[in-house]
Amino acid sequence: MDSKLIEALFTAYPLDTIPMDVLMVIGLVCFLKLPKEKRGNIHFYLPFIILSFTFLYENFGSYTNYNYEFKKSVNEYLGNYKYPRFNLWLFNVAKRQIGTILYLLLIKSWLEPSKKKYINWMIILFIVVSMTLQLSGIEPLYLNQPIIFAMGANFILIGSALYFTGMITHPQYLDKNPLRLISFWQMTFVMFTFTLTYVSSVALLYLYEVNPVLGEAIQKIDIIMKIINLGILTLTIASPFLPRVFEEEPFYISHETSA
Repeated sequence: MDSKLIEALFTAYPLDTIPMDVLMVIGLVCFLKLPKEKRGNIHFYLPFIILSFTFLYENFGSYTNYNYEFKKSVNEYLGNYKYPRFNLWLFNVAKRQIGTILYLLLIKSWLEPSKKKYINWMIILFIVVSMTLQLSGIEPLYLNQPIIFAMGANFILIGSALYFTGMITHPQYLDKNPLRLISFWQMTFVMFTFTLTYVSSVALLYLYEVNPVLGEAIQKIDIIMKIINLGILTLTIASPFLPRVFEEEPFYISHETSA
C-alpha cells in the first residue's frame, strides 16, 4: 500500500482516525455477537449503521486528501474552482445531511409512539429545504452551509427536548435511574455534539484565514465530540453484555414493534 495513503488514513490525524477505527472494530465484534433478534432491533442496528457510516465517510474524506486530483475533479464538476483543496461537499452530504437524518431517526426510536410523528415531519422538512437551498445555489454543495446545518442542529435539539420531556413526565421513566439508561447518554451527547460543532463550524472558515492556529484548535472540539458520540453508540451495541451497568429501557416493547 502507498505510504502516503497509509499516512492519510492512519497517521496524518491520529486523534481523529485511531480512536474511530478502534471503536469500529469493537462495535462490529459486539454487533456480530448479539443474538439474531437483537441485531434486528432498531436500538442496536441503527447505532451500528451510524457508527459504520461515520467510519466510511471519514475514511473516504481522508482518501480525498490523499487523492488530490480526484478531489479537484469533484470540485470542478460542482463548479468550485476557487477552493479545489476543500472536501466540504463530502461532509455536507454525509455528515450534515444524511448524518442529521440518521440521528433524527435515532431520537425517534426512543420516543413514545405519539411523539414520533414530529420527527417524521422534521425529516421531511429538512430534506425539502436542504434540496431547495442547494439546487437554487443559495448554499452550494461545495461551500459551508450554515442554514442547513443550523436547521439540522435545531431539529436535533427539538427532538432531544421531546425525549427529555418524556423522561421527566412519564411514570415509567420516573421509576428509572437515568444514569443507567443508555438512551439518556445517547441523547445527552447527541445534543451537545450538534450544539458545539455547529458553533465551531460557523467561525471555522473565518478563523482558518485570520488565525489558523485557533481554527485548528476549534476543530478539535468537533473531533473530540465525534469520538465521544461514537463511543456511546459502541456502548449501546455492547449494552446487552453489560446488564449490571444499564437498566432495561422504558417503552422497549412499543419501540420494538412500532419504530
